[in-house]
Formats: sequence, structure tokens, C-alpha cells
Amino acid sequence: MKTWFITGANRGLGLEIGNAALASGDRVVFTSRNADSLLGRFAGQDRALAIPLDMTDTQSIEAAVADAVRHFGRIDVLVNNAGYGQLGAFEQLSEQAISRQFSTNVFGTFAVTRAVLPLMRAQRAGHVVSITSIAGLVGFGGSSMYCASKFAIEGWSEALAQELKQFGIVTTLVEPGQFRTDFLDASSVRYGDLEVADYVQYSEEKRRGLDAVSHRQLGEPRKLGAAIVALVASPHPPLRFAAGSDAYEVVVNRARTQLAEAESWRQLSLSTDFA
Repeated sequence: MKTWFITGANRGLGLEIGNAALASGDRVVFTSRNADSLLGRFAGQDRALAIPLDMTDTQSIEAAVADAVRHFGRIDVLVNNAGYGQLGAFEQLSEQAISRQFSTNVFGTFAVTRAVLPLMRAQRAGHVVSITSIAGLVGFGGSSMYCASKFAIEGWSEALAQELKQFGIVTTLVEPGQFRTDFLDASSVRYGDLEVADYVQYSEEKRRGLDAVSHRQLGEPRKLGAAIVALVASPHPPLRFAAGSDAYEVVVNRARTQLAEAESWRQLSLSTDFA
């Protein structure tokens, strides 16, 4: 029986991952900045624990991890899921908006992982699953800072996997496409906080497009939860997992495009070496 520690688990993908882990017979620590909505849901369940955790507060993170260990004795699977989408063109985002995006999506993820890794090293076993996005593989106009935060987690996780392998700890990046959650709702997504006249029409078109997709996305969160449980149960889990048919298409097209571009500029690339 594994013990899971999931951030941002009060709704959406985090909640469904936790539900799938419980259904498989494992134990789950559901964490969220506001855990009140989780307390009633899992009251009386001996394999579920709801704990408040603020991704921007190191003391809150350390307290949540300590509570989880006191209750279940160990953490086998960390799921870095908490985050939000800061949308808007780059010039429409203040330094404060950019800082908030990285404080949660990047530095918060770093802090949670830093708090859990000593436990996994002591166990000489563990699995760190980080939920990124297709926006961590390719850039999308109107989402530059969200993309930047997810690209950062991609590079960090790939290097982290090499550092942790010696301790029996596995790292997996899950790259979802569009899933039917409240990610694009006003309760989650944020838009640019600076007025730039040149971007008004562009931003309005982007927002209308996203509003039209909200709650009509192809991906089913419950199926993603089950897929992640299957990944963790695998004896040889992948470093990267494209979640959804749209994500699979992005991965394949990105690889083909990069290969074609590299080949077209091959001679100039090779010309920069010492003779």
C-alpha cells in the first residue's frame, strides 16, 4: 500500500488523481490552500487525510508534510499538481503578476519537493510526479508566463530524475492537454493586469476562444487519475507522459518539427566547432 501526497487536491485533476489512488487501495494525503471542502468529503475514511497547504508559505508546506508523516508514517508518491494559469500577453503582465505565477507554479513546487525528498531518500524509494502541460512543451501566444512556468518545471524535473535515480526515486512529468476542469474559469485562471492599447483586440480574441472551450474540453479528469495510478504502478514508468490525444499530437509534431529544423541548419550548426 502506497501513501500519496497530492497538492492542489481540492478539485480538478488533483482530486481525481487522489480518488483514483484511493480506489486502487492506497492511502492519500489531499492538500489544498483551503482544505475545508475536503474535510467533509473524506471524514471517517482511514486511508484519506485532508491537510491545508499554502504553496507560497514554506512553514505551511513543512507542517503539512510533517502531519502526513505523523499520520501515515511515510510518503511514497508526491504529486506536484497545484498551480494556476496566468494568461495574457507578456507586456500585459506586471512584475507582481509574474512573481505570483512563479511563486506558486515553480517555487512552490520546488519547496514541496524539497520537503518530501529527504523522506524518500531515507526510504531509498519514491516517485515524484509533476503535472505540467502541453504549454511546457510548446509556446502559446497569450500564455507566455504560464508557458514559462511549465517549461521551468520540465527542465528541472528532467535534471532531477538524473540526480534521484541513485536513491531509487523515480520522476515522471505528466503533460496534459485540455481537460474538462475549471482551469479556465474565473475561479482559477487570471488575465493580464496592465492596459496596453495595442493588445486589446488580440487579448479579446484569445479570451473569447478560451471561454468557448471552457468545460467543453476533450480530456476526462477521472481517466487521467486512473492513468497516473497505472504509471506509478508500472515497473518502468516514463520520464514524460503525454495525457490526451491532443497532447500526444503536440509531442509528435514538436519532435518532427525540431528534427526537420535541426537538419535544415545542420551545416551551419557543425561549422561552429573548432576545426
